[in-house]
Amino acid sequence: MTYKESIAKFEEKMGVVLDVQKKEFAAVRTGRANPSLLDRIQVDYYGTMTPLTQMATVSTPDPRTLMVTPWDKSMLAKIEKAILASDLGLTPTNDGTVVRMSLPHLTEERRRDLVKLVKKIAEDMRIAIRNVRRDAVEAVKKQEKDGEITEDDLKRAQDEIQKATDKHIAEVDKILAAKETEIMQV
Repeated sequence: MTYKESIAKFEEKMGVVLDVQKKEFAAVRTGRANPSLLDRIQVDYYGTMTPLTQMATVSTPDPRTLMVTPWDKSMLAKIEKAILASDLGLTPTNDGTVVRMSLPHLTEERRRDLVKLVKKIAEDMRIAIRNVRRDAVEAVKKQEKDGEITEDDLKRAQDEIQKATDKHIAEVDKILAAKETEIMQV
């Protein structure tokens, strides 16, 4: 495998880190209703813990309301219980056919806490990208040691790996800035 193929593989891993960050950020509550808020909710479905999104339709009838329509109406109480048990701070209401949740307005203090949370998630993603960079550099150094690439190729590879790392970390920061702005909007 050439060093360029190695770099491409590691860049792909860095891209996966960005996808993870986007999913993590989608689960952080902002002032608006977003169906992805409920992606992590697990419901006891006949003895098996099942993601809520696999047993119901989640929609947003208006910007401050989430509505869960289960395919099996007998699961309404369990869905309601699972949402109450989550750390989202939502209070579901069950009307016999759907579960509705109204998102309360966020206080300034809660917004600041959410910004701290997304900054921590972003830092974890930066660390993950740096770990991928470390693995990539070790891989090309091993290739150079094994005689597969020259010393000049090693230097070029390290420069390319650093450029890819910088690009992905800049993307993490860009996603973070957008999420911060979204959270702080009243």
